[in-house]
Amino acid sequence: MKTSLRDVDRATVVLGLFGTRLDAGVEPTRWNRWRPTVDICRQEDLIVDRLELLVEPKSKRSAAVVKEDLESVSPETKVLVHGVEMAEPWDFESVFDELLGFVEEYPFDLEREEYLVHITTGTHVAQICWFLLTESRHVPARLLQSVPPGRDPSKPGSYTVIDLDLSRYDRIATRFDRELDRTLSFLKSGIETRNEKFNQLMERIELVAIQSRAPILLQGPTGAGKSRLARRIYELKAARHLVDGPFVEVNCATVRGDGAASALFGHRRGAFTGAATDRAGLLRAADRGVLFLDELGELGLDEQTMLLRAIEEKRFLPLGSDQEVASDFQLITGTNRDLRAAVRAGTFREDLLARLDLWTFELPGLRDRNEDIEPNLDYELDQAVHTTGRKNTMTSEARQSFLGFATSPEATWNANFRDLNAAVTRMATLAPSSRITVDQVREETERLRSAWRSPTPTNDLLIEILGAEAAEALDRFEAVQLADVLKVCRNAPSLSAAGRELFSESRKRRTSVNDADRLRKYLARFGLDWNAVRGNP
Repeated sequence: MKTSLRDVDRATVVLGLFGTRLDAGVEPTRWNRWRPTVDICRQEDLIVDRLELLVEPKSKRSAAVVKEDLESVSPETKVLVHGVEMAEPWDFESVFDELLGFVEEYPFDLEREEYLVHITTGTHVAQICWFLLTESRHVPARLLQSVPPGRDPSKPGSYTVIDLDLSRYDRIATRFDRELDRTLSFLKSGIETRNEKFNQLMERIELVAIQSRAPILLQGPTGAGKSRLARRIYELKAARHLVDGPFVEVNCATVRGDGAASALFGHRRGAFTGAATDRAGLLRAADRGVLFLDELGELGLDEQTMLLRAIEEKRFLPLGSDQEVASDFQLITGTNRDLRAAVRAGTFREDLLARLDLWTFELPGLRDRNEDIEPNLDYELDQAVHTTGRKNTMTSEARQSFLGFATSPEATWNANFRDLNAAVTRMATLAPSSRITVDQVREETERLRSAWRSPTPTNDLLIEILGAEAAEALDRFEAVQLADVLKVCRNAPSLSAAGRELFSESRKRRTSVNDADRLRKYLARFGLDWNAVRGNP
């Protein structure tokens, strides 16, 4: 495909290896033969603004001559020479590591420059490595192949821009398995997890993160690691040059109410009382990057409507403005709520959920991954050095004791990894001589048992509505049942809607139903009515 590649808005940059055989030579007769690196800068319809030339030490003299020749045939091209050390040009590991190290340090600027990788020079091994790095987006470029001229070597040859089609190169792609393993380890924060289903989940997320720009929905209980995973996905995308903007994290529970639309979508000066200056908003701050909306289920219906349009069109209206603004963000959302139940209750838009539900991943809680508690314990011990300022270890007896408790049925891990992090931090802080003993483990396990017997987030709703004394007086069975009923009522638009959701199965077996009355009588058993549950005066 020979075509003009000049983009008036961006400079053209070519990266390539100095050809030790084809490019080499310092004699005057060098102009009588084809030299690929010189040739690409002689093309009439390919203006190279900058050439990044990778040169091995043994070729420095020849490369200097090529640089001078390039300056004479293409004065508009800036030539930068980079030294590379390839112990063995025919060894895949050596060549790949050297090229990977170069591109990881290279300051790609996709907004101002477009990149081509010249694959004609170098060994076949180097060409394959360039292919792998370009296909994986470590190098955000297209491949450029130059072709020698016919009978007159003094004239320019031709060139071809290669569009990659990975399906044609399955055997080559398998050589990238080590990089894939490294990517998966990165998503898991370097923790060697053992749970098979979780590892399969991470593989799927890795594939989607690289191949898709569609929204990602992360579901799971509080403390399951949604925020950390969202940031890791962003860092992976940034490393592959799929985004070059910032990571913007928003907890939707903190932007509820009148200020939510302003915080997310921005406003113009004078849009409302107190709007003394313009505000860009968090969606615009995430332009060209990743926007992570945590606790998405807490977002109001009006903001949900605005968000849907922003996702679909990448445009929206700030408050008080009659001019749209644009933001090309990639969206990750997180929630610990059942959004389908919220749709049925009328508190979440069905069309928004449909738009977000293309890639939905359910993160399991810690107690569902018992085999991963040990590697996560090691990870938290390593991280504790940032808190305590010292490296902490555990005696073998302490380790055995803690893992025995942590993997037992009595370890409920209500806050999941937050509980584990807090437990390790406390033990490490109190450990004498930076060595956690059985005494610290015994003290911590008793503390956890006590905490898990105390009111949990589920009981918080009971305390809020009934009061602490009445909530504590309930039997455990009654408390669990009532907490679930109150949660449904809080999310339902009416008493009848709450009744339909709570009694959806039993009502199928009845010829006459009055779900609202049935629910009203149940609440009355605890001295409650609809207004009290909804928090209305």
